Amino acid sequence: MPAPNPLVPNRRDFLGSALGFGSLAFGALNHHAHADRPHHRPRAKSVIWIFLSGGYSHLETFDPKPALDIHAGKTFDKAPIADPFKNPVLEKRSRSVIEKVRDRYPIIYPLQIGYKQHGQCGAGISDWLPHLARYADDIAFVRNMYTTDNDHAAENQIHTGRHKLDPQEPSIGAWVHYGLGSLNDNLPQFVVLGGPTRTDTRLSIAANYLGPQHAGVPLKIDPANPLPFGRLPAGKPAAIQQNEFDLIARLNRLTAAERPHDADLRARIRAAELAFKMQTAVPEAMDFKPETAAIRKMYGLDQSATKAAGQRCLAARRLVERGVRFVQVFPTPYGRWDSHRALKKNHATQCAAVDQPVAALLQDLKQRGLWDDVTVVFCTEFGRTPGLEQRGGGKDGRDHHPHGFTIWLAGAGIAGGTIHGETDELGFHAIEPAHYVTDLHATVLHLLGLDPEKLDIPGRQRLDIDRGKPIRGIFNFS
Repeated sequence: MPAPNPLVPNRRDFLGSALGFGSLAFGALNHHAHADRPHHRPRAKSVIWIFLSGGYSHLETFDPKPALDIHAGKTFDKAPIADPFKNPVLEKRSRSVIEKVRDRYPIIYPLQIGYKQHGQCGAGISDWLPHLARYADDIAFVRNMYTTDNDHAAENQIHTGRHKLDPQEPSIGAWVHYGLGSLNDNLPQFVVLGGPTRTDTRLSIAANYLGPQHAGVPLKIDPANPLPFGRLPAGKPAAIQQNEFDLIARLNRLTAAERPHDADLRARIRAAELAFKMQTAVPEAMDFKPETAAIRKMYGLDQSATKAAGQRCLAARRLVERGVRFVQVFPTPYGRWDSHRALKKNHATQCAAVDQPVAALLQDLKQRGLWDDVTVVFCTEFGRTPGLEQRGGGKDGRDHHPHGFTIWLAGAGIAGGTIHGETDELGFHAIEPAHYVTDLHATVLHLLGLDPEKLDIPGRQRLDIDRGKPIRGIFNFS
């Protein structure tokens, strides 16, 4: 019996390679037959979506309210201003799954940090964010966002547009993946860095009925092993794997010739090809060795406090530079901004972790000529209450607050130095016309050249609120 040729795959190797790479390839698929061009002129090529889990306080970041200091210690009904509990939008925008009164504390709690007006736009920004404050005139602040879930299922809601009690929709990243063709055939088009780390928040990167091929692909900041199941097995020569995939490709072409109208088959063939290419392209994208010492320092990779966020922001820049369409970044761990107690200590720490890295990302996009190609979104699931949280005898925190909060955008298509919308005097309610979270989705899709209404799937009922409306007041074009 002749000795086996080491360069010819045996049956076990072939099946192992095909099955092991199958799930990876399908999840990373970046082409589809139904959409290969935008609906209108795109203003951006890619999006970096920075999500801060837990709910940062809009009051101690980008929407400071001096009335909180003036009336600190008073109850809403005793302060000489409109009582937010009597505003009819409170019930209109509330849909609690747990305690209905948990976000309705009546004692006004003062600001826990100072702030200053920055830039020509005069945006009030917390003293905890000195690096980002320097970019005030590059940022469009949207101060009249709201959502309807006052629990952390809002983390999924801001990404899918749907309340926990409703049938779920695909995430914003999945819609981008579904709607646009590839800019790089060697990389996935929807990449996730730093999260989600819990099964109950996987919806934030899920594709739902669009199919798993449009879901986010989590990558690690580790060039040696950035992608689970994406490495050549130890001890296996690359030539053997190349032969395996050559054989798979020949078999696929034969099947495709017999089924020329099978779009799913064509998609799976492309997915397998992409997975093979990703073995080289992904580690290269996640390798920071080519970056200068100055760049690594700018992102804060030399400091323990900023290293994790800095690595993820730098990786996001490297990915969009290589043509990835949508990068969803979790710069801090799950729930880290959730400040029911000790808000001052918590937010001082978390702001210090993200301020320099995110500001460095903005600077880097500018200096690399990517500013007009990439839109940056900075958001969280909700704000924090103007009232002092008193559950359990609390004395120094704020509860979840879905009724009004701030997010911001910068980069491609965005009019920097814009302050769009507002909350009331206490920062409680987003003043009409306020923006539900899918307006942010519609804004991103519009910048990428996509019309949310034209992305509807036959047989799938979507509501107008699911599609949202672009926030045109922050665009730098008409």
